[in-house]
Amino acid sequence: MLERELYQAAERGNAASIQQLLAKGAKIDARDDAGRTALLIATHANQVEAARVLIEAGANVNAKDNIDDSPYLYAGARGHLEILRMTLANGADLKSTNRYGGTALIPASERGHVETVQALIEAGVDVDHVNSLNWTALMEAIVLSDGGPRHVAIVKLLVDAGADVNIPDGDGLTPLQNARSRGYSEIEKILVSAGAR
Repeated sequence: MLERELYQAAERGNAASIQQLLAKGAKIDARDDAGRTALLIATHANQVEAARVLIEAGANVNAKDNIDDSPYLYAGARGHLEILRMTLANGADLKSTNRYGGTALIPASERGHVETVQALIEAGVDVDHVNSLNWTALMEAIVLSDGGPRHVAIVKLLVDAGADVNIPDGDGLTPLQNARSRGYSEIEKILVSAGAR
């Protein structure tokens, strides 16, 4: 089956094979048992050239698998910056959400992917989107972080992009309260100067 070979070529990053298989008629957005397209498989493996060939051939950057990951969302969450930039340039749906009801910006913020957060903000992702855990990107950059330099940089990026510093979590705690309770003094300073309560 051509599609099975396409998935394998995507995982291995074999761009030449991908082109040959597509020329033979492999369906570019066919799904494996987990609902993943070849592009999502390439994205999982951070195979940049394979992803480029697939995107240039018209692969859907928003096609979701069985757990609501798409190439765009996964690249954002994992900090696969080159693939993320390609998805953003080729129709990424900035409003699409993952299985937690979050945009790509939220896990990128949580995981400390500074350049990815910058790219997503520049692309226009809603900085104040609240996921199904009642957390914004700002909240995750505080609550699920170590408060270190990368997360300080992300909090600064989010605040500079106009993030509402007073959106509380599901327990009614604000970003400032969460930062204080964790002893994140650098983050606390940024929030206070942005009018956090």
